[in-house]
Amino acid sequence: MAGNGHLGKEFAASRRGFLRLGGAAVGSLAATRAHAAGTADVDLIVYNAKVYTVDDAMPKAQAFAVKGDKFIAVGSNETIRALAGPATKTMDAKGMTIVPGFIDTHIHASGTSLLYDVIAGDPYGTEFSQIDDIVAKLKARAAQTPPDHWVIGHFYDDIKSKDGRPLNARDLDKVSTTHPVMVRHRGGHTSFYNNKALQMAGLTKDVKDVQGGTYDRFPDGELNGRLTDNARDSFKDVGKFVTYSPEETAKREREGAAFISAKFAEFGLTGVCHQGGNLRAITEIRTEGRLKHRVNYEVYEDVMDPFIAAGVTTGVGDEWIRMGGTAERSTDGSLSERTMAMSVNFPGTTYKGNLKMTQDEVSGWTEKVHRAGIRVNIHANGDVTIDQALKAFEHADAVAPDKRLRFKITHCSMVDAGLIKRLKALNVTPSLFNTYLYFNADKFGFYGEKLMANMMAYRSLLDAGIPVSVGSDFGAGVFPPLMGIQGCVTRKGWDGKVWGANQRITVAEALKCHTLNGAYNTMEEDIKGSITPGKLADFVVLADDPHTVDPDTIKDIKIVQTVVGGTTVHQA
Repeated sequence: MAGNGHLGKEFAASRRGFLRLGGAAVGSLAATRAHAAGTADVDLIVYNAKVYTVDDAMPKAQAFAVKGDKFIAVGSNETIRALAGPATKTMDAKGMTIVPGFIDTHIHASGTSLLYDVIAGDPYGTEFSQIDDIVAKLKARAAQTPPDHWVIGHFYDDIKSKDGRPLNARDLDKVSTTHPVMVRHRGGHTSFYNNKALQMAGLTKDVKDVQGGTYDRFPDGELNGRLTDNARDSFKDVGKFVTYSPEETAKREREGAAFISAKFAEFGLTGVCHQGGNLRAITEIRTEGRLKHRVNYEVYEDVMDPFIAAGVTTGVGDEWIRMGGTAERSTDGSLSERTMAMSVNFPGTTYKGNLKMTQDEVSGWTEKVHRAGIRVNIHANGDVTIDQALKAFEHADAVAPDKRLRFKITHCSMVDAGLIKRLKALNVTPSLFNTYLYFNADKFGFYGEKLMANMMAYRSLLDAGIPVSVGSDFGAGVFPPLMGIQGCVTRKGWDGKVWGANQRITVAEALKCHTLNGAYNTMEEDIKGSITPGKLADFVVLADDPHTVDPDTIKDIKIVQTVVGGTTVHQA
């Protein structure tokens, strides 16, 4: 996903820039904790609930009390109701299940495309698309777009097609022969182009694949319009884009940020690691009261140097908007698009995926960022790039040890015993796909059962004592956390097929991965992630109990209420 270069100029002048845009100063956290120590004037008591606290000190409870934005007591109905004062609000949960707010540690969280762009697939589920419908939508947009300007579709999934085949250049030629047309695969590592776009980029059937990217072809050798990873750099300076006034751009960004925040709340997400995004828009909707989730902001490369120069480090901000570290630095391709870098061939092929960076490049970048006090986050799917990331981490840890910063690997999909041992030794915090296990199971046949036995290896990693968190990778994936929990528990896809059954985990373990481990990933386990006195009062009310329902129906449990800091942000 693209970064946000305009942010660098805004924040380069002063470290205080991030604090201003984030809202309250970091020091406010200590003051709020001190205020929350007493129990007088309890604001809210919730009772008659099945509370799964994800706190080993008291795993289950009937009730809890909230004061300000924090939990102050957890226990039995009798004990907690005795804390009520004249102004205390009470909520009878009537036996419903309450869990900590869900945390997603990897999302591309801009809602602007959802509101304003051509949508070529189902953003939130498994609905199949049809090529004629996609072409019709793009054609309608082309009719409103000047010639030689890009017409672009989003959220496309090449496998979820009613036509039984992916898009190609000839399909997209039906959209326009005067506009470059591109449809982005929702996975973010492949795109599909019409012949006008290929011609504008000077690409012919004689073009050779590049390091970390391919130009795919029809059987006759002609380009079919699908380009993977680094090959898409061919279009960097090709074509024009529709532009908007600064005022209209700012409005679109604000509305997109508010839209996606409301969607997160609807599905029970109270905390999200944002891969970039428009920070000013996020802070503006916070001021307007429309920010409904907590933001751990991860910065793309195009603004990294200004942030380093300004002294902005991991942890700056407050409980609502905090500087997390880098956005994923992509070192290989995609699991869902079948371009990840592996040490073995994709079954039935001579292809081992796309390796996008050299070891020296990864290690040099990692050391620079780590020395600056910013948490390093590397996108690595295949075992080749996980090894590459670990070598970079091992080097950085040796030359500039800083145990405050926990190295992060986003996806960390394909592991073995040796890699797991090294992950544990460095206290690396992996963010694994969760909803992919249900949503993208239709891709797993490209890997086969042998490889899938070590893919998204929740069981193996947890057994090694590694606090695995979850990342839906929206828009590459979908973000409903209950779908993620179901996938972790059953390893069964929407198509009914089971892959990697040896990596199944329990509901309790999956819940922890989606809550407390998420807080650990962002180095905030002391303030959120469980229903514990003193922690932020982020919780979700469920109509049923994921521990007791048929595991194949966990994703269908209704989110009744989402609460962030004691304030309801979604009510069904």
